[in-house]
Amino acid sequence: MGATGVCFDNSVADSFFATLKKELVHGRSWNTVSEIRTPVFQFIETYYNRHRPHSAMNYRTPEEQEDKFAKLTLTAT
Repeated sequence: MGATGVCFDNSVADSFFATLKKELVHGRSWNTVSEIRTPVFQFIETYYNRHRPHSAMNYRTPEEQEDKFAKLTLTAT
């Protein structure tokens, strides 16, 4: 959460929730919160955080971004 009235502070969170809704929630029938709890966790932990390319990272996956950072860190030391 950012400063009041600063729309750019929440853009990453807004983008994430739009993706979550578009790729997981909408288009399926969910009857209860308990029913969607595990699929949301799996979407975030196994797909979104590991395999889905992100525009904010030049369309690399988070794993690719972390590997690149680790290589840069190792070469800098």
